Amino acid sequence: MFEKLEITRMAQALAAQSGARMAVIAENVANADTPGYKAKDVPAFADVYAAEGLEMRATRSGHLSAPATAVAAIPDIVRGHESPNGNSVSLEAEMVKSVEARQSHEMALAIYRATSDVVRASLGRPR
Repeated sequence: MFEKLEITRMAQALAAQSGARMAVIAENVANADTPGYKAKDVPAFADVYAAEGLEMRATRSGHLSAPATAVAAIPDIVRGHESPNGNSVSLEAEMVKSVEARQSHEMALAIYRATSDVVRASLGRPR
């Protein structure tokens, strides 16, 4: 029953994508001193979700779009250039990506927990 709910499938996919991204970030950090190593990343979850033929739906106007002021307040991350040995890993950028991946994973778990609580409550079995 639980696996048929679209929101739980989306939360599971987000958690899996976050875990995969964390593995790639760990690989980048492990190879930070490897000559010629190029930093890798996984595609954004929204892109992967859309590629599967699914799309996020807005239930009201402005639901999926951030206000212009919020977007303008986020500073751009300065990506480092390749080092003289050809390595393109920036530890600072990897730290930022790891925090983003952790937040995405925590959001997926929160969605799953909330959905679980709603289903339990509807069955008369509160936590």
